[in-house]
Amino acid sequence: MIASVEGSLRQPPRLWRPRSALPATVAAWVRRAFWRIALMITGGVEVTGALPSGGCVVVANHSSHADSAALLAGLDARHRPRVAAAADYWFRKGPRALLCRMLAGGFPVRRNGGGSADLAEATQLLRAGHAVIIYPEGTRSRRGRVGSFHLGPARLARAAGVPLVPVGLSGTARLLPAGGRLRPGPVSVRIGAPIAVPDTEAGLVEVTRRCRVAVIGRCALPISKPDSVARRRISRLALSRWGVVAVAQWSFAEGLWWPLVPEVALFIVLLAAPQRWRVLIPVAVLANVAGGLATLILTGSGISTPQPLVTDQMRQTVATQVREGGVAAVEHQPLAGIPFKVYAAEAGRVGLHPVEFARESLLVRGTRIAVLGLIFAIIGTALRRRPQAYPYVVAPALLSFLIGLGLVVVSWS
Repeated sequence: MIASVEGSLRQPPRLWRPRSALPATVAAWVRRAFWRIALMITGGVEVTGALPSGGCVVVANHSSHADSAALLAGLDARHRPRVAAAADYWFRKGPRALLCRMLAGGFPVRRNGGGSADLAEATQLLRAGHAVIIYPEGTRSRRGRVGSFHLGPARLARAAGVPLVPVGLSGTARLLPAGGRLRPGPVSVRIGAPIAVPDTEAGLVEVTRRCRVAVIGRCALPISKPDSVARRRISRLALSRWGVVAVAQWSFAEGLWWPLVPEVALFIVLLAAPQRWRVLIPVAVLANVAGGLATLILTGSGISTPQPLVTDQMRQTVATQVREGGVAAVEHQPLAGIPFKVYAAEAGRVGLHPVEFARESLLVRGTRIAVLGLIFAIIGTALRRRPQAYPYVVAPALLSFLIGLGLVVVSWS
């Protein structure tokens, strides 16, 4: 996708202008999320290493149009990556140029004269802290081998006073081969250590050689199954005793004052570690009922517990249900949208028997928590084929739950 930077040194008209930092940062985060989701669907992307602070010239092997997608998905968006793209291919027609700018942050570099001058303008981006992506082979390789590297990236890094960062890409040639069709599979982005650029011409040759060796070495490493850092951390927690403690505390607190139901905790942990359902579901059920029982006892003793996000209409409705049905009133809770602790508090006010209330709650609350917990475990089992999808499933679901919670509170106001 990128051009050779060896071209005419004459100064051409400006082909692009840097934009303000805020839009560039927002655009970088949007591109990163877009390509992460796209690559997650096609097999996932594994990323190792990280860019240094400040601007840098990223040099990578080039065998596929998917290379830029992998880099934009893998590089830190805080560096606001920009891609040097072949002007004769990506900027020859308006729609293609628009897509290149929007989806890759691309800027044009001519391959047939003027390329060095085009790249020279990128020093402004580098000095502003951007990462500029350059494919030093000058074109895509169709043999799966890393070709010779041009000296242009090293010259650019020297002019801007930033390091070169070698990055090895694997799996992109199979995912989207040159002239071929999309074939789903994982890809990897392996970021190497930064290499300082010396002032001498001989030094440019040497660091370019070192970059090529580093890129080849990283391309040769096997691709492991891509995963999500968030999923791995939550899974480790869920598989430990502290995961049991966390679910128990969350569930008990919800029966007492906490506004988020135990099912939220189970959703987070069982999507990451579905094999823990046998332990975590019973813990959530028993701890939640115990929290409700504690609320009943405290309220019956004249001690009021906090009830955030509970409205007067909720309390009045529960008071009517308890007055008419006794402990059986808790049967309305799973579908009413009224917190369990409101039923427990009202049961304490009217003096219902704690054991009878706990038995009824165990049946009603336990059934809902167990059914939803099993559904979450099934979803988590399915996600094992795409573990990297974990945050993209959990985050929207939690946002939807919070919106739904707000709507429920409004509807009972």
